[in-house]
Amino acid sequence: MKVLLVNGSPRRQGNTHQALEIVAGALENGGVEAEICQLGGRDVRGCQSCGGCARLQNRRCVLQDEMNGFLEKIWAADGLVIGTPTYFSNVSSEVKALIDRAGVVSGANGGLLRGKVGAAVVAARRSGANFAFAAVNFLFTKCEMPVASAGYWNMTLSGAPGDVQKDAEGRQTFETLGRNMARMVLRLGAQ
Repeated sequence: MKVLLVNGSPRRQGNTHQALEIVAGALENGGVEAEICQLGGRDVRGCQSCGGCARLQNRRCVLQDEMNGFLEKIWAADGLVIGTPTYFSNVSSEVKALIDRAGVVSGANGGLLRGKVGAAVVAARRSGANFAFAAVNFLFTKCEMPVASAGYWNMTLSGAPGDVQKDAEGRQTFETLGRNMARMVLRLGAQ
C-alpha cells in the first residue's frame, strides 16, 4: 500500500515539506509506503473547463503542462496527502490547480479518486489555515474519499522555515495523522 504526499509549497524544504516528512515517517512506521513529491513551483495551470478529459476519458487532462505526471502518481496511490502553505487564507495556486484538475479528471473517468484515503496538511504563519484545510477536504469529500483525521486539525503555525520543528502540538498532530492514515489505508486495502 502506498500514500502519495504532495508538497504544494514552492519552498522545497519549508514547513509544509517538513510537516509532510513527519506524516510520511508515521505512515512508513505503520507499514505503508510514502512518497513525497514536489508540486509547488512547478509548471501547472488551473482547469480550463474545456471538457477534453470527459471527451477522451483517458485519465489525463488535455492541458500540456506537468499536471498529468502528478495525476498518474495519484491514480496509482492508495492514499493522498495534500500539503499546502496558507496564502491569503487559502491554498497555494499550484494546490488549487491540483484540486480542480484532479477532481474533474477523476469525475470524467468514473471516479478515479473514489475510495482512496485523503488528508490535508496545512502550514500557516498566523491565520487562514482553516480555509486552506477546508479547500483540500472539499476535494476529498466531493470525490468520495474517506478522510483521515488526527484529533485536531492537521496544521502548524510556523512562519520561518523550520518553525514546524518548534510546534510540538503540530508535530504530534502530524504523527497521529500518519498513524491513523496508515491504519485506514491498510484496512481499506484489505477489503
